[in-house]
Amino acid sequence: MIALDFNLNVLTRDLSLYLENHVKVAFFGSGVGLSLILGFSAAYTCYYLSSVVKKPQLVTGGEKFCHFLKEHCPVVSETYYPTFWCWEGRIQTLIRPFITAKPWVEYRNEFIKTADGGQISLDWFDNDDSVYYPDTASRPTILLLPGLTGTSRESYILHMIQQSDALGYRCVVFNNRGVSGERLLTPRTYCAANTEDLETVIDHIQSTHSAAPLLAAGVSMGGMMLANYLCRAGRETSLRAAAVFSAAWDVFESTASLEKPLNRFLFNSYLTSCLQASVNRHRQILEKLFDIDHVMKAKTMREFDERFTSIMFGYATNKEYYKAASPCHKLKSVQIPVLCLNAMDDVFSPGHAFPVEAAKQNPNVALLLTSHGGHIGFLEGIWPRHSTYMDRVFKQFMQTVIEQGSELENL
Repeated sequence: MIALDFNLNVLTRDLSLYLENHVKVAFFGSGVGLSLILGFSAAYTCYYLSSVVKKPQLVTGGEKFCHFLKEHCPVVSETYYPTFWCWEGRIQTLIRPFITAKPWVEYRNEFIKTADGGQISLDWFDNDDSVYYPDTASRPTILLLPGLTGTSRESYILHMIQQSDALGYRCVVFNNRGVSGERLLTPRTYCAANTEDLETVIDHIQSTHSAAPLLAAGVSMGGMMLANYLCRAGRETSLRAAAVFSAAWDVFESTASLEKPLNRFLFNSYLTSCLQASVNRHRQILEKLFDIDHVMKAKTMREFDERFTSIMFGYATNKEYYKAASPCHKLKSVQIPVLCLNAMDDVFSPGHAFPVEAAKQNPNVALLLTSHGGHIGFLEGIWPRHSTYMDRVFKQFMQTVIEQGSELENL
Protein backbone atom coordinates (compact mmCIF):
# COMPACT_ATOMS: atom_id res chain seq x y z
CA MET A 1 0.00 0.00 0.00
CA ILE A 2 2.93 2.34 0.71
CA ALA A 3 4.36 1.66 -2.73
CA LEU A 4 0.97 2.29 -4.31
CA ASP A 5 0.53 5.60 -2.49
CA PHE A 6 4.03 6.61 -3.57
CA ASN A 7 3.26 5.80 -7.22
CA LEU A 8 0.02 7.77 -7.09
CA ASN A 9 1.80 10.75 -5.54
CA VAL A 10 4.49 10.62 -8.24
CA LEU A 11 1.78 10.42 -10.93
CA THR A 12 -0.06 13.42 -9.52
CA ARG A 13 3.17 15.43 -9.14
CA ASP A 14 4.33 14.68 -12.68
CA LEU A 15 0.93 15.58 -14.09
CA SER A 16 0.93 18.89 -12.20
CA LEU A 17 4.41 19.75 -13.53
CA TYR A 18 3.29 18.92 -17.05
CA LEU A 19 0.22 21.11 -16.79
CA GLU A 20 2.24 23.97 -15.28
CA ASN A 21 5.01 23.86 -17.87
CA HIS A 22 3.13 22.94 -21.05
CA VAL A 23 -0.39 24.25 -20.71
CA LYS A 24 0.06 28.02 -20.54
CA VAL A 25 -3.06 29.40 -22.16
CA ALA A 26 -6.02 31.39 -20.99
CA PHE A 27 -8.69 29.71 -18.92
CA PHE A 28 -11.08 29.50 -21.87
CA GLY A 29 -8.40 28.26 -24.28
CA SER A 30 -8.07 24.75 -25.58
CA GLY A 31 -5.28 24.02 -23.10
CA VAL A 32 -7.76 24.28 -20.24
CA GLY A 33 -9.84 21.51 -21.80
CA LEU A 34 -6.74 19.36 -22.08
CA SER A 35 -5.87 20.16 -18.49
CA LEU A 36 -9.31 19.11 -17.31
CA ILE A 37 -9.15 15.87 -19.28
CA LEU A 38 -5.70 15.02 -17.97
CA GLY A 39 -6.68 15.97 -14.44
CA PHE A 40 -9.80 13.86 -14.54
CA SER A 41 -7.88 10.95 -16.06
CA ALA A 42 -5.27 11.13 -13.32
CA ALA A 43 -7.91 11.29 -10.60
CA TYR A 44 -9.86 8.41 -12.13
CA THR A 45 -6.71 6.32 -12.46
CA CYS A 46 -5.78 7.03 -8.87
CA TYR A 47 -9.22 6.02 -7.66
CA TYR A 48 -9.29 2.89 -9.86
CA LEU A 49 -5.90 1.65 -8.66
CA SER A 50 -6.45 2.47 -5.01
CA SER A 51 -10.12 1.59 -4.48
CA VAL A 52 -11.29 -0.70 -7.30
CA VAL A 53 -8.37 -3.01 -8.02
CA LYS A 54 -8.06 -5.57 -5.24
CA LYS A 55 -7.12 -9.17 -4.62
CA PRO A 56 -10.08 -11.47 -4.00
CA GLN A 57 -10.75 -12.77 -0.53
CA LEU A 58 -10.50 -16.55 -0.16
CA VAL A 59 -12.54 -18.00 2.71
CA THR A 60 -12.23 -21.70 3.50
CA GLY A 61 -12.92 -23.96 6.41
CA GLY A 62 -9.69 -25.90 6.12
CA GLU A 63 -6.03 -25.28 5.34
CA LYS A 64 -5.86 -28.25 2.97
CA PHE A 65 -8.43 -26.90 0.52
CA CYS A 66 -6.99 -23.40 0.80
CA HIS A 67 -3.46 -24.63 0.06
CA PHE A 68 -4.75 -26.75 -2.83
CA LEU A 69 -6.45 -23.77 -4.47
CA LYS A 70 -3.54 -21.40 -4.03
CA GLU A 71 -1.07 -23.94 -5.41
CA HIS A 72 -3.05 -25.21 -8.38
CA CYS A 73 -5.48 -22.35 -9.15
CA PRO A 74 -3.34 -19.20 -9.20
CA VAL A 75 -6.33 -17.13 -10.29
CA VAL A 76 -7.67 -17.19 -6.70
CA SER A 77 -4.62 -15.23 -5.53
CA GLU A 78 -4.31 -12.84 -8.46
CA THR A 79 -5.32 -9.20 -8.25
CA TYR A 80 -8.60 -8.73 -10.10
CA TYR A 81 -8.57 -5.77 -12.50
CA PRO A 82 -12.18 -5.09 -13.53
CA THR A 83 -12.65 -3.42 -16.89
CA PHE A 84 -11.69 0.15 -16.01
CA TRP A 85 -14.58 1.83 -17.79
CA CYS A 86 -17.32 -0.42 -16.37
CA TRP A 87 -16.19 -1.76 -13.01
CA GLU A 88 -19.37 -0.93 -11.06
CA GLY A 89 -21.54 -3.95 -10.28
CA ARG A 90 -24.77 -2.88 -11.98
CA ILE A 91 -22.95 -1.78 -15.10
CA GLN A 92 -21.02 -5.06 -15.32
CA THR A 93 -24.27 -6.98 -14.89
CA LEU A 94 -26.05 -5.02 -17.61
CA ILE A 95 -23.20 -4.94 -20.14
CA ARG A 96 -21.97 -8.52 -19.91
CA PRO A 97 -24.72 -10.13 -22.04
CA PHE A 98 -24.16 -7.61 -24.83
CA ILE A 99 -20.41 -7.23 -24.88
CA THR A 100 -19.18 -10.79 -24.42
CA ALA A 101 -18.86 -12.92 -27.54
CA LYS A 102 -21.01 -16.00 -28.09
CA PRO A 103 -18.77 -18.80 -29.36
CA TRP A 104 -20.48 -21.20 -31.74
CA VAL A 105 -21.28 -24.51 -30.10
CA GLU A 106 -23.00 -27.41 -31.84
CA TYR A 107 -25.14 -29.37 -29.41
CA ARG A 108 -26.69 -32.80 -29.46
CA ASN A 109 -30.10 -32.53 -27.85
CA GLU A 110 -31.61 -35.25 -25.69
CA PHE A 111 -34.92 -35.46 -23.87
CA ILE A 112 -35.19 -37.56 -20.73
CA LYS A 113 -38.36 -38.48 -18.87
CA THR A 114 -39.11 -37.61 -15.26
CA ALA A 115 -41.01 -39.58 -12.65
CA ASP A 116 -44.07 -37.31 -12.90
CA GLY A 117 -44.35 -37.76 -16.67
CA GLY A 118 -42.49 -34.58 -17.61
CA GLN A 119 -39.44 -34.14 -19.79
CA ILE A 120 -36.05 -32.45 -19.40
CA SER A 121 -34.02 -31.11 -22.31
CA LEU A 122 -30.27 -31.78 -22.16
CA ASP A 123 -27.83 -30.21 -24.62
CA TRP A 124 -24.65 -32.25 -25.02
CA PHE A 125 -21.30 -31.03 -26.24
CA ASP A 126 -19.66 -34.41 -26.78
CA ASN A 127 -16.24 -33.11 -27.83
CA ASP A 128 -15.55 -36.19 -29.95
CA ASP A 129 -12.46 -34.46 -31.35
CA SER A 130 -10.85 -34.31 -27.90
CA VAL A 131 -7.10 -34.79 -28.17
CA TYR A 132 -6.47 -35.22 -24.45
CA TYR A 133 -9.33 -37.66 -23.83
CA PRO A 134 -10.00 -39.58 -27.08
CA ASP A 135 -11.69 -42.40 -25.17
CA THR A 136 -15.30 -41.33 -24.80
CA ALA A 137 -15.85 -43.67 -21.87
CA SER A 138 -13.33 -41.89 -19.64
CA ARG A 139 -13.68 -38.35 -21.00
CA PRO A 140 -14.44 -36.00 -18.07
CA THR A 141 -17.97 -34.63 -18.07
CA ILE A 142 -18.99 -31.17 -16.83
CA LEU A 143 -22.66 -30.60 -15.99
CA LEU A 144 -23.66 -26.95 -16.47
CA LEU A 145 -26.69 -25.29 -14.85
CA PRO A 146 -27.78 -21.90 -16.30
CA GLY A 147 -29.51 -19.10 -14.41
CA LEU A 148 -33.17 -18.30 -13.73
CA THR A 149 -34.45 -18.11 -17.31
CA GLY A 150 -31.20 -19.14 -18.96
CA THR A 151 -30.53 -21.88 -21.50
CA SER A 152 -27.58 -23.52 -23.20
CA ARG A 153 -27.29 -20.44 -25.45
CA GLU A 154 -26.30 -18.01 -22.70
CA SER A 155 -22.90 -16.44 -23.32
CA TYR A 156 -21.52 -17.54 -19.94
CA ILE A 157 -22.51 -21.16 -20.68
CA LEU A 158 -20.94 -20.99 -24.14
CA HIS A 159 -17.74 -19.62 -22.60
CA MET A 160 -17.60 -22.48 -20.11
CA ILE A 161 -18.00 -24.95 -22.95
CA GLN A 162 -15.25 -23.18 -24.88
CA GLN A 163 -12.94 -23.50 -21.87
CA SER A 164 -13.91 -27.17 -21.45
CA ASP A 165 -13.33 -27.82 -25.13
CA ALA A 166 -9.75 -26.57 -24.80
CA LEU A 167 -9.21 -29.04 -21.96
CA GLY A 168 -10.75 -31.94 -23.86
CA TYR A 169 -13.83 -32.32 -21.64
CA ARG A 170 -17.39 -33.20 -22.49
CA CYS A 171 -20.22 -30.88 -21.34
CA VAL A 172 -23.94 -31.27 -20.84
CA VAL A 173 -26.29 -28.37 -20.16
CA PHE A 174 -29.33 -28.97 -17.95
CA ASN A 175 -32.13 -26.77 -19.33
CA ASN A 176 -34.89 -26.32 -16.79
CA ARG A 177 -38.32 -27.47 -17.82
CA GLY A 178 -40.00 -25.36 -20.46
CA VAL A 179 -37.27 -22.77 -21.02
CA SER A 180 -35.51 -24.01 -24.17
CA GLY A 181 -38.43 -24.26 -26.57
CA GLU A 182 -39.81 -27.65 -25.54
CA ARG A 183 -43.40 -27.94 -24.35
CA LEU A 184 -44.38 -28.87 -20.83
CA LEU A 185 -45.91 -32.31 -20.56
CA THR A 186 -47.06 -31.73 -16.97
CA PRO A 187 -48.08 -28.53 -15.12
CA ARG A 188 -44.71 -28.18 -13.43
CA THR A 189 -41.74 -25.93 -14.04
CA TYR A 190 -38.76 -25.46 -11.69
CA CYS A 191 -37.40 -23.60 -8.68
CA ALA A 192 -34.15 -23.26 -6.73
CA ALA A 193 -35.42 -25.26 -3.76
CA ASN A 194 -36.52 -28.38 -5.65
CA THR A 195 -33.66 -30.59 -6.81
CA GLU A 196 -35.58 -33.63 -8.08
CA ASP A 197 -34.95 -32.83 -11.75
CA LEU A 198 -31.27 -32.23 -11.06
CA GLU A 199 -31.03 -35.58 -9.30
CA THR A 200 -32.66 -37.23 -12.32
CA VAL A 201 -30.15 -35.57 -14.65
CA ILE A 202 -27.13 -36.56 -12.55
CA ASP A 203 -28.33 -40.17 -12.34
CA HIS A 204 -28.83 -40.24 -16.11
CA ILE A 205 -25.37 -38.85 -16.84
CA GLN A 206 -23.74 -41.24 -14.40
CA SER A 207 -25.49 -44.25 -15.92
CA THR A 208 -24.55 -43.12 -19.42
CA HIS A 209 -20.87 -42.38 -18.67
CA SER A 210 -20.20 -44.34 -15.51
CA ALA A 211 -16.42 -44.45 -16.00
CA ALA A 212 -16.00 -40.73 -16.61
CA PRO A 213 -15.30 -38.19 -13.83
CA LEU A 214 -18.35 -35.97 -13.32
CA LEU A 215 -18.19 -32.35 -12.13
CA ALA A 216 -20.77 -29.57 -12.12
CA ALA A 217 -20.96 -25.79 -12.33
CA GLY A 218 -24.05 -23.71 -11.60
CA VAL A 219 -24.63 -20.04 -12.32
CA SER A 220 -27.02 -17.75 -10.41
CA MET A 221 -30.20 -19.78 -9.77
CA GLY A 222 -28.44 -22.80 -11.26
CA GLY A 223 -25.78 -22.33 -8.60
CA MET A 224 -28.45 -22.14 -5.89
CA MET A 225 -30.06 -25.34 -7.10
CA LEU A 226 -26.68 -27.06 -7.27
CA ALA A 227 -25.76 -25.88 -3.76
CA ASN A 228 -29.10 -27.03 -2.36
CA TYR A 229 -28.62 -30.42 -4.03
CA LEU A 230 -25.15 -30.82 -2.52
CA CYS A 231 -26.46 -29.87 0.91
CA ARG A 232 -29.09 -32.61 0.66
CA ALA A 233 -26.92 -35.26 -0.95
CA GLY A 234 -23.88 -35.03 1.33
CA ARG A 235 -21.52 -37.78 0.22
CA GLU A 236 -24.27 -39.61 -1.67
CA THR A 237 -23.51 -37.94 -4.99
CA SER A 238 -21.74 -38.92 -8.20
CA LEU A 239 -20.19 -35.47 -8.47
CA ARG A 240 -16.48 -35.26 -7.74
CA ALA A 241 -16.53 -31.49 -7.16
CA ALA A 242 -18.56 -28.41 -8.07
CA ALA A 243 -18.31 -24.69 -8.75
CA VAL A 244 -21.01 -22.15 -7.91
CA PHE A 245 -21.03 -18.70 -9.52
CA SER A 246 -23.04 -15.62 -8.44
CA ALA A 247 -25.48 -17.60 -6.32
CA ALA A 248 -28.07 -15.77 -4.23
CA TRP A 249 -27.27 -17.30 -0.86
CA ASP A 250 -30.10 -15.71 1.10
CA VAL A 251 -33.24 -15.22 -0.97
CA PHE A 252 -34.79 -12.83 1.57
CA GLU A 253 -31.82 -10.47 1.31
CA SER A 254 -31.62 -10.86 -2.46
CA THR A 255 -35.28 -10.01 -2.87
CA ALA A 256 -34.94 -6.97 -0.59
CA SER A 257 -31.97 -5.77 -2.62
CA LEU A 258 -33.78 -6.19 -5.93
CA GLU A 259 -36.77 -4.24 -4.62
CA LYS A 260 -34.76 -1.08 -4.05
CA PRO A 261 -35.97 1.53 -6.57
CA LEU A 262 -33.01 1.54 -8.95
CA ASN A 263 -32.54 -2.24 -8.86
CA ARG A 264 -36.25 -2.77 -9.35
CA PHE A 265 -36.16 -0.54 -12.42
CA LEU A 266 -33.02 -2.11 -13.90
CA PHE A 267 -33.50 -5.79 -13.06
CA ASN A 268 -36.56 -6.83 -11.06
CA SER A 269 -39.26 -5.76 -13.49
CA TYR A 270 -37.43 -7.25 -16.45
CA LEU A 271 -36.86 -10.63 -14.81
CA THR A 272 -40.48 -10.72 -13.67
CA SER A 273 -41.61 -10.16 -17.24
CA CYS A 274 -39.31 -12.95 -18.45
CA LEU A 275 -40.80 -15.36 -15.93
CA GLN A 276 -44.32 -14.31 -16.91
CA ALA A 277 -43.52 -14.80 -20.59
CA SER A 278 -42.38 -18.35 -19.84
CA VAL A 279 -45.60 -19.05 -17.93
CA ASN A 280 -47.73 -17.52 -20.66
CA ARG A 281 -45.98 -19.68 -23.25
CA HIS A 282 -47.25 -22.75 -21.40
CA ARG A 283 -50.59 -21.25 -20.41
CA GLN A 284 -52.63 -24.10 -21.87
CA ILE A 285 -51.29 -26.69 -19.45
CA LEU A 286 -50.57 -24.42 -16.47
CA GLU A 287 -53.99 -22.79 -16.33
CA LYS A 288 -55.42 -26.11 -15.17
CA LEU A 289 -53.90 -25.42 -11.75
CA PHE A 290 -53.13 -21.69 -11.65
CA ASP A 291 -54.86 -18.38 -12.19
CA ILE A 292 -52.57 -17.29 -15.00
CA ASP A 293 -54.18 -13.87 -15.34
CA HIS A 294 -53.39 -13.23 -11.66
CA VAL A 295 -49.79 -14.39 -12.20
CA MET A 296 -49.43 -12.08 -15.19
CA LYS A 297 -50.33 -9.08 -13.02
CA ALA A 298 -47.32 -9.57 -10.73
CA LYS A 299 -45.04 -6.52 -10.69
CA THR A 300 -42.04 -8.02 -8.89
CA MET A 301 -40.34 -11.37 -8.52
CA ARG A 302 -41.66 -11.64 -4.97
CA GLU A 303 -45.23 -11.24 -6.21
CA PHE A 304 -44.58 -13.79 -8.95
CA ASP A 305 -43.25 -16.29 -6.41
CA GLU A 306 -46.21 -15.67 -4.11
CA ARG A 307 -48.69 -16.29 -6.92
CA PHE A 308 -46.92 -19.09 -8.78
CA THR A 309 -43.64 -20.67 -7.64
CA SER A 310 -44.36 -21.24 -3.96
CA ILE A 311 -47.81 -22.64 -4.77
CA MET A 312 -46.54 -24.96 -7.48
CA PHE A 313 -44.07 -26.63 -5.14
CA GLY A 314 -46.43 -26.95 -2.21
CA TYR A 315 -45.19 -24.33 0.23
CA ALA A 316 -47.71 -22.95 2.68
CA THR A 317 -46.23 -19.47 2.37
CA ASN A 318 -43.73 -17.68 0.20
CA LYS A 319 -41.51 -17.24 3.25
CA GLU A 320 -41.28 -21.01 3.60
CA TYR A 321 -40.26 -21.27 -0.04
CA TYR A 322 -37.60 -18.58 0.31
CA LYS A 323 -36.17 -20.29 3.38
CA ALA A 324 -36.00 -23.62 1.52
CA ALA A 325 -34.41 -21.98 -1.54
CA SER A 326 -31.64 -20.25 0.46
CA PRO A 327 -28.48 -22.39 0.60
CA CYS A 328 -26.75 -20.20 3.21
CA HIS A 329 -28.00 -22.11 6.27
CA LYS A 330 -27.20 -25.58 4.91
CA LEU A 331 -23.58 -25.35 3.82
CA LYS A 332 -22.40 -27.45 6.75
CA SER A 333 -23.87 -30.50 4.97
CA VAL A 334 -21.73 -30.18 1.81
CA GLN A 335 -19.35 -33.13 1.63
CA ILE A 336 -17.48 -32.62 -1.67
CA PRO A 337 -15.12 -29.78 -2.69
CA VAL A 338 -17.07 -26.71 -3.78
CA LEU A 339 -15.61 -23.39 -4.96
CA CYS A 340 -18.04 -20.46 -4.87
CA LEU A 341 -17.36 -17.15 -6.65
CA ASN A 342 -19.29 -14.00 -5.71
CA ALA A 343 -18.80 -10.26 -6.11
CA MET A 344 -19.36 -7.95 -3.15
CA ASP A 345 -21.26 -5.50 -5.40
CA ASP A 346 -23.72 -8.06 -6.77
CA VAL A 347 -27.21 -6.59 -6.26
CA PHE A 348 -28.72 -10.06 -6.75
CA SER A 349 -26.66 -11.41 -3.86
CA PRO A 350 -25.60 -8.61 -1.48
CA GLY A 351 -22.24 -9.07 0.22
CA HIS A 352 -23.55 -8.90 3.77
CA ALA A 353 -25.55 -12.09 3.09
CA PHE A 354 -22.62 -14.25 2.00
CA PRO A 355 -22.29 -17.38 4.18
CA VAL A 356 -18.78 -16.51 5.35
CA GLU A 357 -19.08 -18.04 8.83
CA ALA A 358 -20.67 -21.20 7.45
CA ALA A 359 -17.83 -21.57 4.96
CA LYS A 360 -15.27 -21.20 7.72
CA GLN A 361 -16.82 -24.22 9.44
CA ASN A 362 -16.78 -26.56 6.46
CA PRO A 363 -13.43 -27.78 5.06
CA ASN A 364 -15.13 -28.71 1.76
CA VAL A 365 -16.32 -25.18 0.95
CA ALA A 366 -14.32 -22.23 -0.36
CA LEU A 367 -15.72 -18.76 -1.00
CA LEU A 368 -13.86 -16.57 -3.48
CA LEU A 369 -15.05 -12.98 -3.02
CA THR A 370 -14.14 -10.12 -5.32
CA SER A 371 -14.80 -6.48 -4.53
CA HIS A 372 -16.37 -5.91 -7.93
CA GLY A 373 -17.80 -7.98 -10.74
CA GLY A 374 -21.56 -7.62 -10.36
CA HIS A 375 -23.87 -10.52 -11.16
CA ILE A 376 -22.25 -12.96 -13.61
CA GLY A 377 -20.12 -10.05 -14.79
CA PHE A 378 -16.48 -10.29 -13.75
CA LEU A 379 -15.38 -8.43 -16.87
CA GLU A 380 -11.68 -7.69 -17.21
CA GLY A 381 -9.45 -6.19 -19.87
CA ILE A 382 -10.02 -3.10 -21.99
CA TRP A 383 -12.58 -4.75 -24.29
CA PRO A 384 -13.80 -7.89 -22.48
CA ARG A 385 -15.36 -9.93 -25.26
CA HIS A 386 -13.64 -13.28 -25.08
CA SER A 387 -12.83 -14.12 -21.48
CA THR A 388 -13.83 -13.06 -17.98
CA TYR A 389 -12.41 -13.62 -14.53
CA MET A 390 -15.22 -16.11 -13.95
CA ASP A 391 -14.17 -18.07 -17.04
CA ARG A 392 -10.63 -18.34 -15.74
CA VAL A 393 -11.78 -19.48 -12.30
CA PHE A 394 -13.98 -22.12 -13.93
CA LYS A 395 -11.25 -23.44 -16.20
CA GLN A 396 -8.51 -23.61 -13.59
CA PHE A 397 -10.71 -25.22 -10.95
CA MET A 398 -12.15 -27.87 -13.28
CA GLN A 399 -8.73 -28.74 -14.68
CA THR A 400 -7.17 -28.89 -11.24
CA VAL A 401 -9.85 -31.20 -9.83
CA ILE A 402 -9.55 -33.53 -12.83
CA GLU A 403 -5.76 -33.65 -12.80
CA GLN A 404 -4.93 -33.16 -9.12
CA GLY A 405 -8.16 -34.21 -7.46
CA SER A 406 -6.57 -37.01 -5.45
CA GLU A 407 -5.09 -34.30 -3.19
CA LEU A 408 -8.62 -33.34 -2.14
CA GLU A 409 -9.51 -36.71 -0.71
CA ASN A 410 -10.55 -36.70 2.93
CA LEU A 411 -10.81 -32.94 3.32
